[in-house]
Amino acid sequence: MTTEIRAMTVDDWEAVKEIYLQGIATGQATFETGAPSWDAWNSNHLPFARLIASDRPGGAVWGWAALSPVSTRVAYAGVAEVSVYVARHAVEESVAGC
Repeated sequence: MTTEIRAMTVDDWEAVKEIYLQGIATGQATFETGAPSWDAWNSNHLPFARLIASDRPGGAVWGWAALSPVSTRVAYAGVAEVSVYVARHAVEESVAGC
């Protein structure tokens, strides 16, 4: 299987949001109970640290990763929290291929 890693764009938001909602549904990924709007998500994540994984160029989004600042305090400048989410279909296909 080939995996493409590329920068996330606003066009990826619906797939990113769906994968985030899948993570919420597990009860293990986050304390959040719903997905934010694009504008809210965008303002809370660093613009230079957002990646998409897909099964091929232009293919389905298999997962995403992004960094968000942990605090606005000067003492925490440069400190970030990482989020990594993998789509349910990617896990299922990966396990089926074993």
